[in-house]
Amino acid sequence: MDIERLERIVELMNANDLVEVEIETEETKIRLKKAGANAPAAFPAYAPMPAAFPGAAPAGPGAAMPAAGAAEEAVKVEGQTVTFNSPMVGTFYEAGSPGADPFVRVGTKVGASSVLCIIEAMKVMNEITADMEGEIVEVLVGNGEAVEYGQPLFTIRPR
Repeated sequence: MDIERLERIVELMNANDLVEVEIETEETKIRLKKAGANAPAAFPAYAPMPAAFPGAAPAGPGAAMPAAGAAEEAVKVEGQTVTFNSPMVGTFYEAGSPGADPFVRVGTKVGASSVLCIIEAMKVMNEITADMEGEIVEVLVGNGEAVEYGQPLFTIRPR
C-alpha cells in the first residue's frame, strides 16, 4: 500500500470523525487508530454518533416515534422521566467488549457526554451518548439484541 493511499484513508478518518479503522484486502491488512483513542478492542471499527442525532424523546402518553431523519431533543420536565430512543438500527451492546462491565446500570448518574451503550450498524461500532444529565431509571434492551430506529433503550430521570 502506497503512502498516498494511507494519507487518503487518514483524511477520510478525520473527515468522518473515525477513531479507528481496519482494512483488509488479499494483499494487505492495516489497522489505524488515533493516539489516545479508547475504542473497544473487540470491535473492528468505531465511529461516534454525530450530535445531530441525540436519540432522546419525551416519555409518557402520546409520545410518538420521530419522523425519519428528524433530530430529537429531550424535554426536561421536573419529576418526570425521558425515554432515550435508539438513533439507528443495529445491535445493542451494553459494554465496550465481551465480559466488560456495562457502561450504565439502573441508578447510574450520566452527563451530557456519558456513553450509554454501543450500537453496531454495518460492522461499525457507534458509541451512543446521553446528550443530557440525569439518572438511569431503567434499561429497556438486553445485551446483543437487535434494535430499531426510535426504539426505547433507556428511561432517564433528568437533573
